[in-house]
Amino acid sequence: MSEWKAKRFWKEARVIAVNKGFTVELDGRSIKTPAKRPLILPTAPMAELVAEEWDAQEDLIKPQTMPATKTANAAIDKVATQHAEVADMLAAYGDADLLCYRADHPEGLVARQSEHWDPLLDWAAERLGARLEPRAGVMHAPQDPEALRTLRDRTHAQNAFELAAFHDLVSLSGSLIIGFAATHDIRPVEALWDISRLDESWQAEQWGKDEEAEAMAAVKKAGFLHAARMFTLCRAD
Repeated sequence: MSEWKAKRFWKEARVIAVNKGFTVELDGRSIKTPAKRPLILPTAPMAELVAEEWDAQEDLIKPQTMPATKTANAAIDKVATQHAEVADMLAAYGDADLLCYRADHPEGLVARQSEHWDPLLDWAAERLGARLEPRAGVMHAPQDPEALRTLRDRTHAQNAFELAAFHDLVSLSGSLIIGFAATHDIRPVEALWDISRLDESWQAEQWGKDEEAEAMAAVKKAGFLHAARMFTLCRAD
């Protein structure tokens, strides 16, 4: 017996202004989240992107082709209902941030990490008010509690839609600082992704590329770029 799949039933997806933002209607019927909550988006550009995704569906609805809708659903159904827990989880990356754990050899990798990672730590100290210190090796060494508290407060200050996008920026890169850098537009988002992949790029240069790993990295990169776009659209108005 074949699996049932949802089919397109509407002719037009339209953005409609509502009391607390914008929603998308399918032939006059408002979209709801999987948890049956109203899909209320914070800005018109974000709502327009969601509407474009629904308009692009053909005979069968393909959720994997609707990343903006997925992010919006996550913001409303998951992040908004457990905001503090999600913020704490992401803030915890600061105490084990990718940018702080450095190789002690070979010399070329050590130099490359310093060249690309030190400026981001310096930026965080100056712009975010939180100095994280690098250390050699992979053994955990706690960061300054005051710096971690500052980063935690900044994480908690984000609204549900911002935090939903920020979640992917941090979890995909492995770095709270890279996540913040992406939201402050201090470097091109693709450059920040490359910085997060510095160790993997080094290994590929030494031993050659692994096709399976490269394919997985491409999927993660697409998710990272999408998250950066969604964060920007949260504040587009």
